[in-house]
Amino acid sequence: MGGGRAGWLRVPVGEGSDPWRTRGEWRLVLFVVHNVTSATRLLDVLPLFRDDLRVQMAVTCTGSSPFQAGVAELMAETGLAVVPWEQALALAPELSISASFGGELSQLKGKLTVLSHGVGYNKRLATPDTGHLSPEPAAPPPVFGLSPEWLLADGIPVADALVFSHPEQVERLRAGCPEAAHTAVLAGDPCFDRIRAAVEYRDRFRRALGVRPGQRLVLLNSTWNPDSLFGDRGAEDVLPSLLPRLTSELPVDGYRPVAVLHPNIWHGHGPGQVRAWLDRARRGGLALVDPVTGWRQALIAADVIIGDGGSVTYYGAALGTPVLLGSTSAGALDAESPVGTFVRHAPRLSPHIPLRTQLDALLAPERGPGAAPPDTSPEPGPAELVSSVPGEAAVLLRRHFYGQLGLPEPAAPARLDPLPLPPYEPPVRTAPLRVVTRLPGAGEVEVDRYADPRSEPAAEGDAHTAVHEDTLDPGQLDLADVIFRYGAADDPRFGGPGAWTREVLARHPYCSLAAFITEDGACTVRTRAGELLRLADRSPDGPLPAVDPAACASALHAWLALGKDVAELTAGGMTVRTAATVRRVSVTPLPVR
Repeated sequence: MGGGRAGWLRVPVGEGSDPWRTRGEWRLVLFVVHNVTSATRLLDVLPLFRDDLRVQMAVTCTGSSPFQAGVAELMAETGLAVVPWEQALALAPELSISASFGGELSQLKGKLTVLSHGVGYNKRLATPDTGHLSPEPAAPPPVFGLSPEWLLADGIPVADALVFSHPEQVERLRAGCPEAAHTAVLAGDPCFDRIRAAVEYRDRFRRALGVRPGQRLVLLNSTWNPDSLFGDRGAEDVLPSLLPRLTSELPVDGYRPVAVLHPNIWHGHGPGQVRAWLDRARRGGLALVDPVTGWRQALIAADVIIGDGGSVTYYGAALGTPVLLGSTSAGALDAESPVGTFVRHAPRLSPHIPLRTQLDALLAPERGPGAAPPDTSPEPGPAELVSSVPGEAAVLLRRHFYGQLGLPEPAAPARLDPLPLPPYEPPVRTAPLRVVTRLPGAGEVEVDRYADPRSEPAAEGDAHTAVHEDTLDPGQLDLADVIFRYGAADDPRFGGPGAWTREVLARHPYCSLAAFITEDGACTVRTRAGELLRLADRSPDGPLPAVDPAACASALHAWLALGKDVAELTAGGMTVRTAATVRRVSVTPLPVR
């Protein structure tokens, strides 16, 4: 184990490193990473060793996964000592912790504990060429994590301990691989415990995603593999038709679409490629959520999930969130597993029924948009099978880990890290918006906006086009009735709201109204007739107006297009009705300059 071997880490674990260590009296805990997906579960339990001067942590990667992109960066972000795999095999850590079975785990010295990196073990997955026995070609792939092909090496269990979250997993282990049954440890699900503990911050997570009061957050979720929702070798490739439906069939003021994609999609194809594939949907308002740090917060924030047979969809169902399956991946699932049972009974997405009709039917009528479940405890059903000891994973796991280390536990209570508050990421829709308006009463305007619809929306009323100045096709600006943008009032690049609106109307002679929306939610508009007006939500529920100011600008355009007098609105204000809410908006004349 010479410390001089090329690429091997010298301090703190290399041969001859004793004189160079500041602290050297410790026991080594080695986190074994297979890919980014498995690393996320290890990050869940890493804090269980906090504040313990008796423990030195390090991380290594087996190099056995086809999905290696992103692993080095994630390991570096942990700030732990990164040990090359060949060196890790030469070390003798007191405890190694893995969240996968990939790689030469049987060659590791010391105690080995393996955690699940999803909702238990549900998938059938062929074993890679790592020395395991392989099934006959005609046989179905073994159940990942519960079969001899994954759990045994030369008939001996690879791991000293297999951590499970529910007794049903232990029963399937006994049936599938009785030789490893004695290694089972029931210690809950740390990922789900972190989710449950953060449910009370649901409203904050929704605001971070730019969800306005009354909007429904639609979460599009896909696991990886060709049969997943994002895949193209299932019974039907639904993605090409689903993506435009998300942003063109659902009124943008009533629905906020976000996508949570498996890390193996991101890092298998490349984040840039994924963004390119979803470019049109993103310009229509679809948000892509970070698959490592942000997916749990988005899951908590969701009103409805369009998903498949992956763990994230099942976690959402365990929270009581309605699920619509766009793909089941049934052939890749163990039929006896909870997820396998779930996908057989969950409602299916229909390509022939309007998406809004399906989503509205799925949501219980007594649950308003954005409402939390009736209580913050998970509903019966999937939640019962995610963990039999909810809220106890930190205590049980730390007890197990320190038992393996042969050390007494620290005196402080075992705690998992709380989920962080994501950055504020409001929707940015640069695709042209087809706006349908109606005037139901005095000073009232109903507004329905659709992002880049493939056909004229079925809604009744007068229609016009509103376009963000940063639209992909500049030619759309010449066809726009309303041109808008968001920015800081003091941004020198635009010269201020008044100068920008004057410039836009001069450059685009067929545009009737230009709207500049500032960070405080106020909207400065200039009409073709020359009025300069300020629109503002009179009764905001928070720091942001309940209605997108761009929708208010379209409401004003609709009012003026019917020959109505702006003076009526400046005197009494304007009521703007969208799919999500009704708000009173003040209309204030500004000095024309």
